[in-house]
Amino acid sequence: MKSLLRGCLAAAALALAPLPAVAVTGGKLVRDPNGIRGSVVLIESSQGELCSGAVIGPDLVLTAAHCVLQRAAYRVVGVDRRFRQRGVRAVAAALHPSFIPGTTPRTQPGIDLALLKLAEPLGPDFKPLGPTRSYGLSEGEAVDIVGFGLSAEAARGSARVLRAARLVSLGTLQAANKVVVVADERRLAETTGAGACRGDSGGPIVRDGPDGYQLLGIVSWSSGALHSRTPTACGGLTAVTPVSEHEDWILSRAQELRRVETEQQIGWAAPRSRPRFDWSMR
Repeated sequence: MKSLLRGCLAAAALALAPLPAVAVTGGKLVRDPNGIRGSVVLIESSQGELCSGAVIGPDLVLTAAHCVLQRAAYRVVGVDRRFRQRGVRAVAAALHPSFIPGTTPRTQPGIDLALLKLAEPLGPDFKPLGPTRSYGLSEGEAVDIVGFGLSAEAARGSARVLRAARLVSLGTLQAANKVVVVADERRLAETTGAGACRGDSGGPIVRDGPDGYQLLGIVSWSSGALHSRTPTACGGLTAVTPVSEHEDWILSRAQELRRVETEQQIGWAAPRSRPRFDWSMR
């Protein structure tokens, strides 16, 4: 088991062509109106890009930094208890200060995390996953991935549907940045199984405990299986940014974002500057 895990992690660090993760391959539809559905949202830009995100406050969403880099309008879409869509526009974003735009999530040396502030609360049907409740992700631990991405890379019309799958942690990978790698608990990324796909970036990795779901990490990138016959970014290894190591940043930026005014249009900061927020209402 240990040698297999080491082999998987070594392969991930080399030539598996990982890409930003985009929907849950091998996942099942989330049908419980009272479950994790109320804590995960779809993030879409006016240029047509899709990601997922974790609700961490009434009007705050935690996602991957590479999901909100475009000069575009963003909104999040959730599904209420009656399975009706609820869309709210984003009015500000704070990217982790170490994140370097223009590089792929696998090769960039910064932390692939961002916070979105919404124009208004999502509503009582949505339950935040508080980052202060997070815990570390242990090797060999079973966890769940949840996202709105594709069910398979060739299934282009399968996004925008919430799916979840059971994965297992293979351990920590230190490449350009530290991530935790998870994979299908039976196939262990040897052959194609459950995992992130296009549209799942920014979505949560969670543990279901006696007090509800605990947020463990945010999906950053994914790859195909070690013995995949065709090039793909789905169904193999899923790289996760652990939130327990970045709770101080998450909590401090969340506090600042709660003070952002929401009465004007989005204005972008100068590319060379490092403002409090990478884009915000002005």
